[in-house]
Amino acid sequence: MKRGSHLAGLAVLIALGAAPAWGARLASVSGVVRDSAGVPQIGAEVELLRPDLSVAASAYTDSQGQFSIAQVLPGRYALKAMAMSFLPALRENVRVRRATVVNLTLNTLYEVMQWFPAQPRTPNEQKDDWMWTLRSAADRPLLRWLENGPLVVVSDGSSARPKVMARLMATGRAGTFGESGQWITAAVQSTPANSRELLARVDFAPGSNQGMESMLGFRQDLGFVGSVQSVAAVSLHPQIVNAGGSGLDEAAMRTSETMSFGPALQANVGATEAWGRLMGASPSTVAEGLPFASIQWQDGDSTVSYRMDTMVEGPEAWDGAQAAAMLPEFSARAGQLVLEHGLHQEIGWERHSHASGMAVFVYTDDIQNPVLEAGGHFVSGDPGAAPMNAGMIFDPASGLLRAAGPDFSTTGVEASFERRLPDGNQVRLSYASGDALVMPALPQFTGPAQILAAAHPRYVQTYALDLSGVLSGTKTQWCATYRWQPDDAVTAVAPFAVNDIDPFLTMSFAQPIHINRDGSGGIEVLLEVRNLLAEGYRPYILSDGSLLLFAADQRSFGGGLGFTF
Repeated sequence: MKRGSHLAGLAVLIALGAAPAWGARLASVSGVVRDSAGVPQIGAEVELLRPDLSVAASAYTDSQGQFSIAQVLPGRYALKAMAMSFLPALRENVRVRRATVVNLTLNTLYEVMQWFPAQPRTPNEQKDDWMWTLRSAADRPLLRWLENGPLVVVSDGSSARPKVMARLMATGRAGTFGESGQWITAAVQSTPANSRELLARVDFAPGSNQGMESMLGFRQDLGFVGSVQSVAAVSLHPQIVNAGGSGLDEAAMRTSETMSFGPALQANVGATEAWGRLMGASPSTVAEGLPFASIQWQDGDSTVSYRMDTMVEGPEAWDGAQAAAMLPEFSARAGQLVLEHGLHQEIGWERHSHASGMAVFVYTDDIQNPVLEAGGHFVSGDPGAAPMNAGMIFDPASGLLRAAGPDFSTTGVEASFERRLPDGNQVRLSYASGDALVMPALPQFTGPAQILAAAHPRYVQTYALDLSGVLSGTKTQWCATYRWQPDDAVTAVAPFAVNDIDPFLTMSFAQPIHINRDGSGGIEVLLEVRNLLAEGYRPYILSDGSLLLFAADQRSFGGGLGFTF
């Protein structure tokens, strides 16, 4: 009955999510892309950009150089055209209404620089709002760097300069392994003129030795060729203990390169060098090289892809940029530190339009050292003594323990459907199947070793709903997700999935309480609750009367203030 009610509710939500937005009049934009000699360009990619430069829709030109983008909401956009051997062309401040026509011209760098003779700027001439702009003698911008791409030819209008953003956060969190307590975060993100992006961040617990996390990232855009990026992350957790001592240090260095082979084919290859050290009388160290690769072929709104990955990433941080989000997951087996990893391969198909999107993936996984996590209520004077003696690692701040479960292999399917709703809201429905580790009921008064030995893989299915949006009056950013899976499943299904939904009910909010006049930053209140209803717990009573509660996702709370400058 319980599962039937879940399925009935999901069917109703699918019907609501698939319903059209009545009363919304959709618009279209079309035109021709030519070079400076007037020759139509075949296979040029045309993107419709929102004011924040995100892509609303895209299309490719036909044999006559014509393109057409339909089913978009009316409003002001920018149009960007790209083709091999040409600089991208940008037409800004385009008012898209019913049957809007916009023609674009592509130029080479040599042609752009020959448009006007070079003339010195007078001392009293108006200062350019872009530090990296090639201007004409008529004081009109010709070339600019876009934050999300390479050099572009500017037709008219102006855009905001590349940003240097600083952010300070004061947060508190309870119920998360290795992250409980108060944290201060300082982050700086810079987008300089030569298409490079830099992100630096440090998290630390004030007035304690709880630990520190930091990360440093760098990205270089290579234009049509692609991009390269490197991210390094370090995490120090002196409070993590095991039977032989205390202290867990983690580090990861990820490098990747994105390569474009024409407008339709793109590949990404790279590797993560992961390192972990569990301190003690006999330190346990793990070092692994974890490669990944993907290739995508796009035809209009559809994309066919193949992806190979070997690292199971940590849960995504609530603000999307914590070091823990890119560090691998560590646990212990027989007292020795081990890393959760494996071999994941998938073939997928996606189709996205302005209003909706759907995706289907078929995957196969070979998972080693899957993490089993449990909360504890201990009756002895030495919390966690029995589990640690059984080879687990223990975080006293959160009261959580971790151990490695049995290795297993599985195949499965992932599918999702999403739809944009009025007022900037969005709904996403997803399904996944495959093996997960389950833990059966055991006789009362059991030892930790027997509990871990009872874990085994079983085929299960999950259903998920994701609702998100922004309240127009208060500017509150909100997200509510629910993922149902069997109560005895203590690991996630399809752990390598990208943008996966956490098990059970999770809610997060970001409420601005002050916004700068130019909109560049301000103060906001942050709140996140994971597994709000405390579902999916598997209880076991130990021989000394202590209680262990295993779950795929522990209930946790987080909140704080964010300051953006």
